[in-house]
Amino acid sequence: MAGKEARSQAFGAHLPPVLIRQSVEAALIEDLGRAGDITSNATIPPQAKAKAVLATRQDGILCGMPLAAEAFWQIDPEIEFKIEADEGDHISAGDVVAKLSGDARAVLAAERVALNYLMRLSGIATYTARYQAEIAHTEARVTCTRKTIPGHRAFDKYAVKCGGGSNHRFGLDDAILIKDNHIAVAGGVKLALQRAREWAGHLVKVEIEVDTLDQFREALSGNPDVILLDNMTTDQLSEAVAINRADNAGRVVLEASGNVDLDTIRAIAETGVDYISTSKITMAASTLDLALDIAISD
Repeated sequence: MAGKEARSQAFGAHLPPVLIRQSVEAALIEDLGRAGDITSNATIPPQAKAKAVLATRQDGILCGMPLAAEAFWQIDPEIEFKIEADEGDHISAGDVVAKLSGDARAVLAAERVALNYLMRLSGIATYTARYQAEIAHTEARVTCTRKTIPGHRAFDKYAVKCGGGSNHRFGLDDAILIKDNHIAVAGGVKLALQRAREWAGHLVKVEIEVDTLDQFREALSGNPDVILLDNMTTDQLSEAVAINRADNAGRVVLEASGNVDLDTIRAIAETGVDYISTSKITMAASTLDLALDIAISD
């Protein structure tokens, strides 16, 4: 219970403003090309003003509003952008999540980039929330992987947190994860763990992947911080949890992976593992349908 209370008191997900600025700028350059929005420039008078709302067509979890706002402000800092819903909020079809007004050409030039961020990230947050809801009766957390769209990892992982999930490592440089190929080249579980422990600084976590209970027992003796139980049956996962509790007082964090989907995650969580990692929450999430509805102001 204490763990759940601590989670509820944690601060929300955060994106560094510099990452937002850089990504949005690159997206706008890609979309505007060499001549800008030639459709709006050809059809809309320079002095035209517009009011608009960003609204959702589907139920889901809102995510990506800081990037959407940045898209409009980079085109025209004078655009008024009023946020009507917070990141991580449950939104229902028809809800207005933001209101904006300003130069009509600028609003239309930023529309697609803003919506691309909102739709993709809200989709990931919504899909993550579905996974986490399936295991809410347990202490397990669903966590993402490094399988993300290149260049958008920080945003994909941010969306996972907005959806109530947990973040795994962000790259190859922030934690040691010894996988099956590392073990094969290193010469075994024990030797790989020994080398990792000797190399790592005191703040670097060490995780090792195993796919048999024999490997699991060998890994426990090497004192890793986390053991990744890959493609194990629920019976094997339950046995690993029991062994960890009996032989190691449950000190090693256990993570399950492989064959995780909405149909299997509940049974996996009920084995007692701490985390369940899956690439589906970032790679298989559908976008959430949001749109910009515009009206010409007087």
